[in-house]
Amino acid sequence: MRLATFTSSGFTRIGVIVDDMVVDLSRAAPELPTDMVALLDAGEAAMDLVRRAAKRWEGAIPLATVRLEAPVLRPRKFLGIGANYRPKSGPTGMAGISDEEMQKIMVFLEDMQAKGNQMWFNKQVTCVNGPFDAMEIPNVSEELIYEVELAFVIGKRCRHVTRQNAPKVIAGYLICNDVTVVDWSRRSPTATLGKSFDTHGPIGPWIVTTDEIGNPHSLGMRSYVNGIERQNGNTADMIFDCFDMVAYLSQVFTLEPGDILTTGTPSPVKEFLKEGDVVRCEIEHIGHIENIVAKEATP
Repeated sequence: MRLATFTSSGFTRIGVIVDDMVVDLSRAAPELPTDMVALLDAGEAAMDLVRRAAKRWEGAIPLATVRLEAPVLRPRKFLGIGANYRPKSGPTGMAGISDEEMQKIMVFLEDMQAKGNQMWFNKQVTCVNGPFDAMEIPNVSEELIYEVELAFVIGKRCRHVTRQNAPKVIAGYLICNDVTVVDWSRRSPTATLGKSFDTHGPIGPWIVTTDEIGNPHSLGMRSYVNGIERQNGNTADMIFDCFDMVAYLSQVFTLEPGDILTTGTPSPVKEFLKEGDVVRCEIEHIGHIENIVAKEATP
């Protein structure tokens, strides 16, 4: 299934995408919650009702007539892992960071990874943005970059999950553009400041449930700026896969329904974005998100 949050006629609710229609769950299954986190909290019985509603098509609305929102409007946690793809040959530098400096960073990260350690940062949940909404160049910086990433949503409250059991606690997968303000990321060892500006967490366009996604570790992924391909990779190149991530993090804290974990980007981004640029992120079997770059309004 493809689970979406959408707005139509001024009312935001959740639905299931079927072909080019949205089955409005507030009409097809009015006993269900109208918020994605609450739906996931309601467990497998609620998901069974969603599956039955999707087959009936009651309350279906043309997809082209609705506004797709971030599938999870306010996750409890929004976490990202850093440097999680095996480096490709060629220059390793990224926008705002020289090849030499990047090489030093990579040596440090490779040492961490060799010890089985994962590098995580927070994206504050207020950065969540819709799959087709504008993302802002902040007034305090012009060092804005994009990063196409596979993300996934936790579906069950869990702690101390084994890698073997990790697939059972994942509700589904979606696309994340891990928008980053490079100079602000460098102000803190955790990079959280540069990852958390408002509008810098576009996600969507929907959650593809695990039964439909197949193998999440064999998905092609690409990003484009103004129609020109900038990144091209595959989730097979992750150093730590999605199940490793769940097992690692759940040793430390409880993962909850609606939590979003984003899994890294396949290659460094070489240029900063400017006003008017359009960034498109695509992942196989999920779809795409697309966001225009706008200047932050002057306070």
